[in-house]
Amino acid sequence: MARPRTFDEDGALDAAMRTFWEKGYEATSTQDLCDATGLGRSSIYNTFKSKHDLFERALSRYIDSMTTSQLAVMEDTRLSAAERLRTLFAMVVDAETAHRTGGRGPGCLTVNTTVELVARDPQAADMLERDTRRRLTALRAVLEEGQRDGSITSPRDAGALARFVNAAIAGMRISSQGGADRAALESIADITLDALTG
Repeated sequence: MARPRTFDEDGALDAAMRTFWEKGYEATSTQDLCDATGLGRSSIYNTFKSKHDLFERALSRYIDSMTTSQLAVMEDTRLSAAERLRTLFAMVVDAETAHRTGGRGPGCLTVNTTVELVARDPQAADMLERDTRRRLTALRAVLEEGQRDGSITSPRDAGALARFVNAAIAGMRISSQGGADRAALESIADITLDALTG
């Protein structure tokens, strides 16, 4: 008879997610995961099968958490479309400046994974593609609404604008990893909003 698990699987998954986020997939060793989760190697492999399986579960958890909070902002109809985007940018700036290590922000696990793994990891690429489609759909809807209510004045196609906003956010996260401070990130957000609102 198998022994029941005696640890918090969600807590272990969160610890692994933070480790992958900080170090990247390739640079994270099994020992790093043991240290972060407090689990032995056998417990990690019995529960999560492999480092890659643990990574996929951690990435999925991150995507669900981040995208859900961003979608909540974009779906808040109490705010104009432009105000929702301004709030979204403020969330990004706050997240990047709240978790600095050595003067650098953590970036975004999805952006980090795109840079590190997408070209050679089809499972990660598929997860990130689905997440990107979901975020672009939400951004496009907000931008279309803003074009109708007048808070977004750019006449460009809402789909193209959604890709622009998504790229600006990714750029902010990468800039933060490179050491950009709050003022620099806020400036990027302001310029992006200026391009949308004229």
